[in-house]
Amino acid sequence: MWSVTVFGVFIAQMSEDPREVIRLSRDWLSVQEVVDSVSSSSCGAISVFIGTTREDQVDGRKVVGLEYEAYESMVQSEFSKLCDDIRARWPSVTHVCVHHRLGWVKVGEASVVMAISSPHRHDGQLAIQHCISQLKATVPIWKKEVYDTQEASWKVNSECSWSPGPDETSSESQNLK
Repeated sequence: MWSVTVFGVFIAQMSEDPREVIRLSRDWLSVQEVVDSVSSSSCGAISVFIGTTREDQVDGRKVVGLEYEAYESMVQSEFSKLCDDIRARWPSVTHVCVHHRLGWVKVGEASVVMAISSPHRHDGQLAIQHCISQLKATVPIWKKEVYDTQEASWKVNSECSWSPGPDETSSESQNLK
């Protein structure tokens, strides 16, 4: 059991321990499963973010999908740090769940589904925006765009401090043939 006090004013008391769930999967992601993971009778809000692979044109080539890889042994520790940061910023956040795809994700499919529950919507909405931004910036998951030409190129994540910038990467595409 834990309670939230802001500026000396008692805000809420939760009868359950906060949950943090991260799952990497090569299978289709279920939005309902993620929402169910953060559901709580003490929370009046569940904020959800769903990131999908979008159809795009890059240098005259059509994106047909993304290929995701991760440094899997490091993902959990970075996710735990992210959850600690979220709870420090928004103490009323109750549960956090992120499911992220690995491997092939075609256009239109979800590559990441995340949900955060909180007693009220404001903190949850701010926390979900922070969660996706920081997930991209700190959690070691990378994506490669695959084009209709059978070429592919790794995408530099501009939010990531340890990733090389656009000037530091090769502009050459990898041929998948």
